Amino acid sequence: MRNGGHSGKDCPGPELYLRHMTVDKALYELERYLDQVFLAGLTTVRVVHGKGTGTLRRVVRETLSSHPLVDGFREGVAGEGGAGVTVVQMARIGSK
Repeated sequence: MRNGGHSGKDCPGPELYLRHMTVDKALYELERYLDQVFLAGLTTVRVVHGKGTGTLRRVVRETLSSHPLVDGFREGVAGEGGAGVTVVQMARIGSK
């Protein structure tokens, strides 16, 4: 897993790379990453799922839409990776 160059549990990077993973593996990594990001206090992160068939994008966004640690998300703009990236706004402690 590539995490913006960080591999420690207590220091997640601003990006999670899920391309070419199975759905099950990607969802496991996403859940773990969101927990780490929330605990680290990061407010905005990027999830790189790629464009491909759109399956990873769909399941990532379905998961984010009801996740208690997520305030919102949007598709990346051209300079952020476009449809291959989802930019996530994390919830703040006490906001949900």
